[in-house]
Amino acid sequence: MTMFHAVVWIDHESTQILQFDAEHIQAQKVKAHSHHTRRHGSSVRTEHQYYAEVCDALVGVAEVLAVGPKTGLADFRHYVEKHRSAVGKQIVGWEHSDRPSENQLVALARQFFLKYDRMAGTPTPS
Repeated sequence: MTMFHAVVWIDHESTQILQFDAEHIQAQKVKAHSHHTRRHGSSVRTEHQYYAEVCDALVGVAEVLAVGPKTGLADFRHYVEKHRSAVGKQIVGWEHSDRPSENQLVALARQFFLKYDRMAGTPTPS
């Protein structure tokens, strides 16, 4: 089930994606890969694979709020801007935050999208 809004909490180790509408919440988690190799740059490739999985999970969501600690969010934003510009257009907000509970995350996102949709002049689908 694809929904209109999603909130993504991301750091370097895991991501929580919550797609929601007025009545439903669909949760998904993506974990970072951790395979240790001696090859130069393997950690960069692993991080790119992780961010690519997060981007793939956002396909079909119209508006996304990205939330997370400063460095994790900045690294994800850099990846999106450089490698996944289509997903970058879906992400309508970037918010710094410590690890909130699932309920706090959805409440934050609902409040954000209520303001965002009013400013954009578009009705929030229910």
